[in-house]
Amino acid sequence: MGHHLHLAHRVSSERLPVPVMATADLGEARDRDLIHRIGSGDREAFRRLFRRYSPTALALAQRVLHQPHLAEETVQEAFLAVWRNPMGYDAARGSVRAWLMSTVHHRAVDLVRREEAQRRRAEEAVALPGPPPDDPGEVVVEEIGLPQERAAVRDALEDLPDQQRRVIELMYFDGLSQTQIAARLELPLGTVKSRCLLGMRRLRAALMWMER
Repeated sequence: MGHHLHLAHRVSSERLPVPVMATADLGEARDRDLIHRIGSGDREAFRRLFRRYSPTALALAQRVLHQPHLAEETVQEAFLAVWRNPMGYDAARGSVRAWLMSTVHHRAVDLVRREEAQRRRAEEAVALPGPPPDDPGEVVVEEIGLPQERAAVRDALEDLPDQQRRVIELMYFDGLSQTQIAARLELPLGTVKSRCLLGMRRLRAALMWMER
């Protein structure tokens, strides 16, 4: 009798395994609740959703973009879009996780396409006939609309990818032309022009953000 009571107690005290499907359903229910709360302006719900999925989203973006800076930017933009329009999630089309990863992937692919299009335009501009443009550092200042405070410019440069930052530094601080930069770095002129174009765009955006 004692043996049977001991066995019954041991069986009752053991934790039964939770089915995987039940765990997944519970997680999805929590995710959908977070989305609903975000729709009501709940910032803590947004932070919880970001903490839950941002590492996976960042890894996905890095696989597409191969640049940590661009991947972080893409993930931030994707989650900002979720904050602005959480009702864009349609439960009938899949899980919250799948929706988030799809959003990040689409934005990363779009960014790759935009970067490639800008490079092509810059390289095509090199081949156009006409007098060579004046492109020392002061022209870069004029085109980007940089503030005169060099400290602010240097701070903004720190966030640029290394290749773009090097070209902008040589133009802005050393006053070199793009042709001179190409010779110094032993790069095709078209590559220098494309890096300059991309760097200028990012630098302008960074400085605008710093001025807010």
